[in-house]
Amino acid sequence: MAAFMDLTAAPPISMTRLAYERLRSDVLDGHLQPGRKLLMHELRQRYASGASPLREALSRLATEGLVVHNEQRGFAVADVSAEQLRDLVRTRIAIESTALAQAFANRATDWEEALVLAFHRLSRAPRSLHEDRYEENPQWERLHRAFHFALLQGCGSTLLLGFCEQLYDQAYRYRQLAARSAHKRRSELDEHRAIFDAVMARRLDEAQRLLSEHYERTARLFSAAR
Repeated sequence: MAAFMDLTAAPPISMTRLAYERLRSDVLDGHLQPGRKLLMHELRQRYASGASPLREALSRLATEGLVVHNEQRGFAVADVSAEQLRDLVRTRIAIESTALAQAFANRATDWEEALVLAFHRLSRAPRSLHEDRYEENPQWERLHRAFHFALLQGCGSTLLLGFCEQLYDQAYRYRQLAARSAHKRRSELDEHRAIFDAVMARRLDEAQRLLSEHYERTARLFSAAR
């Protein structure tokens, strides 16, 4: 008897999407270093993927600014610079300050409760998997992202939150490149707690200032590490 089709099963992930997600993750995490040439035969072996899905994935990453394409030289990981980071930080501060102000104006109990929970979870996760040296803690990264978006979620604007998400991903790349040298040189928990306390105390100006200083500190650490 023929087996029944499982209509509840999740649809398979396309090869292009899978290649895109893995490539994007490796660029953002710093596993593929800035400026590195992306040779197709190496990518096919690394990701066990065909050339066509990889080309589509690379083209999509190029539109996001994470990869650059030259007709003669092919694809390469987009470079980074202190100047680009300063521009990113200025833009992020402007956009997120606006989102935070809107969240204050829309202030709701469920927003505050979600933020309390996000900060509590983040505060319990170690920044690094090792105390003496930096090793990325994937759980901390997930909770860190959740905290920053809980902070802005109350703005109520899907478009604004979409911009914030794009900027977060760009900043994450720089943060990963500076993470090892920054380990033990800053207390990110204290920085997050100060922002959280200012929000819960309904001090908008202070919260915006602390958020700005939080991002500017990352930029300084990146510049010092280069």
